[in-house]
Amino acid sequence: MTTSTQTAKAAKATSPDLRRLVASECASLSGSAVSTVALPTLAVLELHASTTQIAGLAFLGQLPNAVVALPAGALSDRYAKRPQMIAADLTAAAGLATIPAAAFAGVLGIGQLYAVAVVLGITKIVHDAAAISYLPVLVEPHLLQRANSRLGAASSVADSAGSNAGAALVGAVGAARSVLVDVLSYLVSALLVWRIRTPEPVAAPSEGRRTLARDIGEGLRYVVGQPTIRTVIAALSTLSFGLAVMNTYWAYYLLVADLHVSPTAFGVIMGVGGAGSLAGALLAPRIASRFGIGPTIIIGFAVSPLAQIPLLLAGPGLRWQIALAGTLAVQLFWATASGTSQRSLRQILCEPRFQGRMQAASTTVTAGARPLAAAAAGALVLFLGVRGTLTVGAVLQIVPVILLLASPVRALRDMPVPPARTAVPPAREGAS
Repeated sequence: MTTSTQTAKAAKATSPDLRRLVASECASLSGSAVSTVALPTLAVLELHASTTQIAGLAFLGQLPNAVVALPAGALSDRYAKRPQMIAADLTAAAGLATIPAAAFAGVLGIGQLYAVAVVLGITKIVHDAAAISYLPVLVEPHLLQRANSRLGAASSVADSAGSNAGAALVGAVGAARSVLVDVLSYLVSALLVWRIRTPEPVAAPSEGRRTLARDIGEGLRYVVGQPTIRTVIAALSTLSFGLAVMNTYWAYYLLVADLHVSPTAFGVIMGVGGAGSLAGALLAPRIASRFGIGPTIIIGFAVSPLAQIPLLLAGPGLRWQIALAGTLAVQLFWATASGTSQRSLRQILCEPRFQGRMQAASTTVTAGARPLAAAAAGALVLFLGVRGTLTVGAVLQIVPVILLLASPVRALRDMPVPPARTAVPPAREGAS
């Protein structure tokens, strides 16, 4: 490879369009973190919602992950991705703007919060399906790991900053007004995506009449037919199920049931864990280079059940709180490094015309496992108690490690060569 070629490809790893995509994701994520604090606060303190209504708000916010992901993935593969990202951001901004408007008029109700939660869930799925599958368009395949690392690190900082800002804003200006920050964040995100100029390849024409159901089925068959992609997604879904079983009662276990951690100490534990996640995102390319892409992915999955042992053995007291904070930091460090690596691996192995549907399949089975896990945890706690339910969740996290060890991922040291890409003309913005 010549020096000029190396320079050109290195430049593409830090291109203005990639920076715009990263900034767009940070803007929308930081704003969404504000709304994550503001909407439940609004429901509880101003609308006096019941526990059932609060649970309904959380459920409706997650429901699109299981229902909308597959159609969104098919649409992102069929049409130009930038217009979908922009439309999703503008729709989310419009939906959120109705909350302070209704609050100002004195007509805000829980039903409107339900509707906005559904709109936000749908627009997030549409935006993410297009954004994740657009990243391989912006960077060369061998630079995807570095690009995903930058995206993960920036998103980690934005999410943490948004959560802290959300708590401060709710206290300073009220929950309804603080939502305006999220409205602004979506508008900024849409503007940044609009300024991206890298052309997209147009989707190759398919034989026969195209329907959304046919595109979804074609994408699912493709994912099932790819051993490595299929195994990684299966491992993600089983890990998600085990973690969701634990997360159902994790905070309750720490704060109330057994450990009696103070809210301040709980916040410190979460903050230390967030720092571990940020470090994992920043160091993911270096870790994968040192250990190999396959071992990095497997280590990340294997650390998760091991990290639950101190939690299950812990008791009250400062020493255990320090141990839990350190363990969470290690767990999230490896989880983020592994997540960045497995996402890059799937993007490289997947043919360009299936990128959106591949990611949608992963989102569907991973997010779809969480409501089932919450229901299972609710049943288990009746027989095993909180600590016993957490133990079951920890044991379940061993399953994805076994799946990966028995798969081709175990032997991967370097990123594989991506499939051949057919030269196609760039997509027009309004292409259909």
